[in-house]
Amino acid sequence: MLKNNLWLAYVLLVGLPLLMLIGVLQAGHGLTAPPPSASKTSQIVSALAPLDLLKLVLQIAVILLVSRITGMLFKKIRQPQVIGEMVAGILLGPSLLGWVAPALSHTLFPASSLGYLNALSQVGLVLFMFLVGLSLNPKELHGHGHAAVLTSHVSIVTPFCLGSIVALVLYPQLSSSNITFMSFALFMGSAMSITAFPVLARILTERNLLGSRMGTLSIACAAVDDITGWCILAYIVMLIRAGHTAMPIWVTIGGSITYVLVMLLGVKRVLPRFEASFHKQGRLTENMISLLIVMALASALVTEALGIHLLFGAFLMGAIMPKNSEFIHSVIHKMESLTVTALLPLFFAYSGLRTSVNMVHGQMWLYVLLVIAVAIAGKFGGSTFAARMAGIPWRDATSLGILMNTRGLMELIALNIGLDIGIISPTVFTMMVLMALVTTFMTSPLLEWVYPTKFMVVGGEARHVA
Repeated sequence: MLKNNLWLAYVLLVGLPLLMLIGVLQAGHGLTAPPPSASKTSQIVSALAPLDLLKLVLQIAVILLVSRITGMLFKKIRQPQVIGEMVAGILLGPSLLGWVAPALSHTLFPASSLGYLNALSQVGLVLFMFLVGLSLNPKELHGHGHAAVLTSHVSIVTPFCLGSIVALVLYPQLSSSNITFMSFALFMGSAMSITAFPVLARILTERNLLGSRMGTLSIACAAVDDITGWCILAYIVMLIRAGHTAMPIWVTIGGSITYVLVMLLGVKRVLPRFEASFHKQGRLTENMISLLIVMALASALVTEALGIHLLFGAFLMGAIMPKNSEFIHSVIHKMESLTVTALLPLFFAYSGLRTSVNMVHGQMWLYVLLVIAVAIAGKFGGSTFAARMAGIPWRDATSLGILMNTRGLMELIALNIGLDIGIISPTVFTMMVLMALVTTFMTSPLLEWVYPTKFMVVGGEARHVA
């Protein structure tokens, strides 16, 4: 009986929104966007000049210092450190430093050096996406299969469809005529449906909820969300790039499918040798780490050459790695310090340099509020309602919705991809960054309200401790 109800819920909550999405795409087919205009922000970011080594070293030092300070301050108010690092990037950009001290901002972050800062941040992102793929484990779905699939699919489809409706409002005002409505709507839907798997896992760990039923279900749903969301985003990027390159789209599609099959049927069978070598030597050697990094970079290079994006290749390499917990923990422990502590703050700073709150003024703040409201309604509302339909108690269902609404770093990555390939304008980018900050910032306070820290996990349940 429960299984039949789940199927009915799936048809209602996934099928109907998909029909609505088709209607939205048809409705927006005739819309036109304003002609492309030169953006001061994009010109600053894309400019390149010979490397000034001293200035680059100074930039890195300032970025790491400010990121560490803001990260620690946000931890003091019980927020994930990543939010502080995201804010640090915005503080160093035109939104604050460029506004308060434009001369200092120009001296510290001249256009000639930003290309190299971007290159370093991209290396950090490749390694980070490899670690994200490495962290995903299909075994986490065991015991939560039906509930996880229903909840995760609804938590993707609902915000995706609502995001496409928002595109009907934003496209005629803030897009460019060389981007079709379908591309813009699909990207907005994809960006709205993202969940920050790494941030979610860290919040659960810090709050002792990782072993609870709600915690394991959240991890399972976020894992399905990540895999599905990045596949959708890869498809969108492929469509956009196919229209701007000489490579036919069928070559990109065929090459991508072939590469995935090679990875799953060929490379994946060789990877257990890493695990065997790890157990034989009793530790993770420098040679093994070096080879893993080379493989992640090589996979990223292949997907970039195929016309998708280098981050998808790194993610795929991590996803097909053996999931032995001891081996995985050792790899993450070795690579996380450099990636998260040293390289990711550079990405936050680079994103902050592309974010200018000054672009948002007047009526545009209503658009920002609309984007935030729709993002919360789609992700939190869809996840909570679907989890309740799957038989999850209200407390767990609400907590699941709160956690799935976390976007954080993964949202920034997707938004930068969209800005790089021209799907969204710098103004839309800024609006979406603000949405990512708000939805991530609200997670911890709301979770504290639903699951106070006085709760502890006992036998998979969260119980109150007097």
